[in-house]
Amino acid sequence: MRTGVRRRMGVEERRQQLIGVALDLFSRRSPEEVSIDEIATAAGISRPLVYHYFPGKISLYEAALKRASEDLADRFVEPREGPLGARLLRVMRRFFDFVDEHGPGFSALMRGGPSFGSSRTNALIDGVRQAAYVQILSHLDIKDPPARLELLIRSWISLAESTALIWLDGREIPRRELETQLVHDFAALMAVSAASDEHMAAILRQVIADEPEDGPFGDLMGRLVTLAQA
Repeated sequence: MRTGVRRRMGVEERRQQLIGVALDLFSRRSPEEVSIDEIATAAGISRPLVYHYFPGKISLYEAALKRASEDLADRFVEPREGPLGARLLRVMRRFFDFVDEHGPGFSALMRGGPSFGSSRTNALIDGVRQAAYVQILSHLDIKDPPARLELLIRSWISLAESTALIWLDGREIPRRELETQLVHDFAALMAVSAASDEHMAAILRQVIADEPEDGPFGDLMGRLVTLAQA
């Protein structure tokens, strides 16, 4: 009778397995609540062997965070095709997919991370925000943004983070509604900024010119007109 033989993993393969296991556990519970013993058990190895590949929980957490941050940054990558509103809506759906998949870990991360966190974890978070900023800027086809536009985009990214955190606390508002609302928020922020700055007004006019009536931006405009006439 033949018995299964466990395949020996190479160093890098084992490291990647441990990162994946840790990320899965951190996604379901706060990183502070996950022990090295749990990670070892989930990976099917001994506790000392975990320390053979990672000096401690901090280094493993940071490695898992790096993978998660790269994944999150990738969610903002979108082909520059079609109207901006539809593109942003697809980005928000992928963003909330990530939030849904990594709820507790995302919440702990954005609220400052675990008590054993380091400046490196903050740098990774800032890297995600910068990647999102660069992506949104590219969709506007602007290489040298005016100060008001930079403020607008960075404020909107912060708003998306805050909205996701509030949603995770109770999920009281349907996720799809929040995704659309955040796209509407982007348009509203542009409109407010355009009202007092001609450069921003020119950017807004260019965006609106490509928007269909049945798109997210067109839908917002229709709702506002209806509200004003009520």
